[in-house]
Amino acid sequence: MKTYVIGDLQGCHEQALAILDRIRAHAAAAGVAEPAILFAGDLINRGPDSLSTLRHVRQLAIASGGLIDSVLGNHDLHLLAVAYGIRPEHKSDTLAEILHAPDRDELIDWVRHRPLAIHVQNHVLVHAGLLPQWSAAQAMTLAGEVQDMLRGDGIDDFLAEMYGNEPAQWSDDLQGADRLRCIINAMTRLRFCTADGVMDFKMKESGTADPSSGLMPWFEVPGRRSARETVVFGHWSALGLKLEPNLIALDSGCVWGGQLSAVCLEDRSLLQVQCPEFQQVASKAAKLA
Repeated sequence: MKTYVIGDLQGCHEQALAILDRIRAHAAAAGVAEPAILFAGDLINRGPDSLSTLRHVRQLAIASGGLIDSVLGNHDLHLLAVAYGIRPEHKSDTLAEILHAPDRDELIDWVRHRPLAIHVQNHVLVHAGLLPQWSAAQAMTLAGEVQDMLRGDGIDDFLAEMYGNEPAQWSDDLQGADRLRCIINAMTRLRFCTADGVMDFKMKESGTADPSSGLMPWFEVPGRRSARETVVFGHWSALGLKLEPNLIALDSGCVWGGQLSAVCLEDRSLLQVQCPEFQQVASKAAKLA
């Protein structure tokens, strides 16, 4: 078996097709006819063809018998909030084609049934990060709590309470909307936090923080409980590609004129395609959230 994880697509359909072709060729060279393919979330938004991208990934996933799937990213959750009338579209959104598509309901339903985290081969795939207090096993359990709400009848009420930066720190005693919001923020928005796991959502345009701020990338927190597993994530184009023993960061800035990256989990083979600058780097800091 070969398992590949692809970074943030963000509506870059042509580049998605190109990386999928490269994955299939790489797998075929190893004698694997049907590789497992996972996406790190943010399938849509910002890029030029969110509708075709979402349709294509959905069709692949449905036809794959479970070999192809995606975790939810913050842009995917934003699509749900807009579709359910909870939030307006942003000026920089490229979601209109999805929202007015004849198969809109099928697409939205598929998105809301996606997992928040996937555990495979001692790897945990999540869009943004894991709080240092969480083991991999705990993170998967917490992701399941959010998934149950998104897939249930009360999704409207849930989405209405999803937004906000508080609570910024995890406690096992959190309940209700506060608990679920903290889980979502960590798994779909986290970049920096303190050594105590207090999340910061202001720093977006850099991969490093001033030491005097007390902030550090979530994966550098000493004693992080998920460090025994390899965490695979996207979301952080300013950080860029990182391949470390227990860490794979895959957002290499496709929508910003960087690359779309994929990694084979079994051998760490890196596959990339170059991307046009669909969003100007000069406005990047204002648009990364």
